[in-house]
Amino acid sequence: MNTPSNVQDPRRQLFAASLGLAPGLGRLKGRNILILGAGQRAPADGAAADAVGNGRAMSLLFAREGAHVACADVDLPAAQETVRQVRAAGGTAVALAADAADPQFAQVLFRQAAQAIGPISGAVANVGIANGRNLANESADTWDLVMAVNVRAHMLLAQQGIKDMIDGSALLLISSLASSSPVGRNPAYETSKAALAALCRAAALEGQPRGIRVNGIAPGLLDTPMGRAASVRSPSRAVRPLPFGRQGTAWELAHTALFLIGDEASYVNAQMLYMDGGLGSSIGLAPQAVAA
Repeated sequence: MNTPSNVQDPRRQLFAASLGLAPGLGRLKGRNILILGAGQRAPADGAAADAVGNGRAMSLLFAREGAHVACADVDLPAAQETVRQVRAAGGTAVALAADAADPQFAQVLFRQAAQAIGPISGAVANVGIANGRNLANESADTWDLVMAVNVRAHMLLAQQGIKDMIDGSALLLISSLASSSPVGRNPAYETSKAALAALCRAAALEGQPRGIRVNGIAPGLLDTPMGRAASVRSPSRAVRPLPFGRQGTAWELAHTALFLIGDEASYVNAQMLYMDGGLGSSIGLAPQAVAA
């Protein structure tokens, strides 16, 4: 006789890929990929000592799949640590400094990346800042800084990438579930992330003549260093009902990015994929499912 099973047990929905343990299959062999935001900064309280961030997970996974990776970050030592880990795992990577708030960064970055690892055939914009201000406390200056990093930098990376990347390349923008939800009370961040869906479509249209695809990922709650820091600031973030009874992992985002940046997604274009376990559809708040 079958007995009821609790689908909220997070162990039921964790796999080797979810934990960064899946072996590489050569899906990016011969590709040269630039990742903006490949470093990682841990909160001062040390809560993220055993967590991996999105940029680092993508760098490690892409290299494991055979890509040469240019790891760019405003924090060069953080990018260098990502490169150290990639090389320790047998992959190939280089570290580059890049300040996404600089209007000239993309042109310089693509040139340096191509000189370091060869013609670029994929790029990821994985940068974003949040100022923690609600609408009443927002100012023109704080708003503009968020937009410069979270929207303008993505536009500049896409603009330069469509010029510099080889035909048939792929570009990926990292958005957020916050793009469709105001519950974080952080309107500058939410607005900036929402803008990436329109930018994704515009860049995809521009890239079509050269076979360059542009897609995006909007992750939900992830157990990353930044996610843990956010949970420290807002404890309610981590205790809310979640699909599968857990937050996502950076490795799950990295595998989603692997699909979209790779040739297996060759007919996927101008899409914003919500990678949130269904949280945005409110299934995390639905009555507990029971298997018969």
